[in-house]
Amino acid sequence: MQRTALVTGSAGFIGYFTTRALLDAGWRVVGLDALTDYYEVALKERRHAMLAQSRDFTPVVGRLEEPGRLAALFEAHTPDLVVHLAAQAGVRYSIDNPASYVQANLVGTAELLEAARAHPPAHMLLASTSSVYGANTEMPYRETHKVDTQMSFYAATKKATEAMAHSYAHLYDLPTTMFRFFTVYGPWGRPDMAHFKFTRAILEGRPIDVYNNGEMMRDFTYIDDLVTALVALADVVPDPADPVADDSLSPVAPFRVVNIGNGAPVKLMDYIAAIETACGRVAEKTLLPMQPGDVPATWADAGLLDTLLGPRQVTPLDVGIGRFVDWYRDYYGV
Repeated sequence: MQRTALVTGSAGFIGYFTTRALLDAGWRVVGLDALTDYYEVALKERRHAMLAQSRDFTPVVGRLEEPGRLAALFEAHTPDLVVHLAAQAGVRYSIDNPASYVQANLVGTAELLEAARAHPPAHMLLASTSSVYGANTEMPYRETHKVDTQMSFYAATKKATEAMAHSYAHLYDLPTTMFRFFTVYGPWGRPDMAHFKFTRAILEGRPIDVYNNGEMMRDFTYIDDLVTALVALADVVPDPADPVADDSLSPVAPFRVVNIGNGAPVKLMDYIAAIETACGRVAEKTLLPMQPGDVPATWADAGLLDTLLGPRQVTPLDVGIGRFVDWYRDYYGV
């Protein structure tokens, strides 16, 4: 029997690729997205339009936080799997507009959890972020590290999402996996992400802003690698009696936290060099101090992910950046 997945944020960067992968794997997918104007709405509409070419995709435009919206979707479609990707993203924007994070990330997630309580799916996969590790300087980041020192309001709302989801997993026996993303990049990416902004500026002959004077490291993760792991986790349902030795598995709930990253940080200047090579141009760089809310480095311990899924595909940085720049040139006619 064909299984049904509900994907929130289906017109987003990660949501689009996740939905496409689920469709390719034979799922029926209901995709909810508000198509907000945080960045180019046309990009989101194009992603949804491509997904709508599949007869197994049902697009729904609406906000998570709208009372009853998610409850109605759960009642109508009784999803077997929920992949909750919709959120107000961005570290810097959370300083300027924190109210939008309260509504989308906190109220919206609460609506999702209540809907799931009434119509329990077999598994819920909820997005968190590497930003929850905050001021932690012990690296690589492990799922069991203490995460109480968030550096941005965005990160704080995602940590709250983890706590909210754990409480529902415990109270209502809802199998839940929280996954922490590490700087995802690739074609169809968000225009507010570094690889997008750097590429656009370089190809337009404008200088790029390089923060902390370039003394930054990130665990850059190519979109295909992340989505492959994410879809594979759909059938890895957490269970307190699971024979897998896993300290991140809650002792009181079917709840687990998993890092999804390459496990190999890259220096920011090396990342920029890969973009320069793909663009065929050297960037003029404006060196600036660290931005508020940012952290100098991220690095995922991906040991748990490897234990759960086995050997994983890791796309080399130059290959992933090359694919993005090729897509950018094609999409924008550069």
